[in-house]
Amino acid sequence: MPELPEVEVVRRGLANWVAGRTVAGVDVLHPRAVRRQPAGAADFAARLTGTVLGPAQRRGKYLWLPLAGSGAGFSLIGHLGMSGQLLVQDPSVPDETHLRVRLRFTDGGRELRFVDQRTFGGLAVEEAEPDDPEGTPVSIAHIARDPLDRRFDDAAFVAALRARRTTVKRALLDQTLISGVGNIYADEALWRSRLHYDRPTASLTRPQAALLLASARDVMTAALAVGGTSFDSLYVNVNGESGYFSRDLDAYGREAEPCRRCGTPIRRAAWMNRSSYFCPRCQRVPRARSGS
Repeated sequence: MPELPEVEVVRRGLANWVAGRTVAGVDVLHPRAVRRQPAGAADFAARLTGTVLGPAQRRGKYLWLPLAGSGAGFSLIGHLGMSGQLLVQDPSVPDETHLRVRLRFTDGGRELRFVDQRTFGGLAVEEAEPDDPEGTPVSIAHIARDPLDRRFDDAAFVAALRARRTTVKRALLDQTLISGVGNIYADEALWRSRLHYDRPTASLTRPQAALLLASARDVMTAALAVGGTSFDSLYVNVNGESGYFSRDLDAYGREAEPCRRCGTPIRRAAWMNRSSYFCPRCQRVPRARSGS
């Protein structure tokens, strides 16, 4: 599933190609793509048609564009799910096999297409938080800000992390504590900060917690610089291009390969129906949880 860097790449594309344009019409080609719209596909299309899409925003893995004009007070929200793509295409380009929603614009230029092979993602028009200049949809107002957000509070995060009674990777994936971090970048941040994924958060010192946050921010900034991480053709930016950070991963997906810091083979462990990748020498198993 796309994580913060991948979603931010898409947000920047929407900001460049879609923001400020007026919606001329909407085609919903698969109802599941707008299943979060309570009144259905016709209502989704009606609410968007004639509106002006505002500046593209992001909170963790969610994207949205505030609506102006007849849609004021609402936002178009999207989640890519496992395979969702928001593509900006010339109208002459043939429809993609898994095209689910199309937005056409009054200027007659490039369309916005939502393509989703597995249909786990989706779009909806939702009410925005009152008096919020960003038009944050009400449904995601509880999600924490992410490490690349200029309003992220480092000190508050460190204190909240150390106060949790859980383990460090579980905390990193808690979107109410810190958003945008998924399995890939959690493993990468833990490798960089030399912490085992099962380390109790209460045992972290303030410097260790601060280092973990800095590591998460650094690895996602590095990934963003090269377009994010693509393991297959499902994650692409709005122009259909893949990211290249998979070449620079230090832990995730590198089972049995030598640790780039000490040479010990990277190990993979089953974790919450997923996998965790770590160096058994650099990221030692916590003594109190040696059986994990």
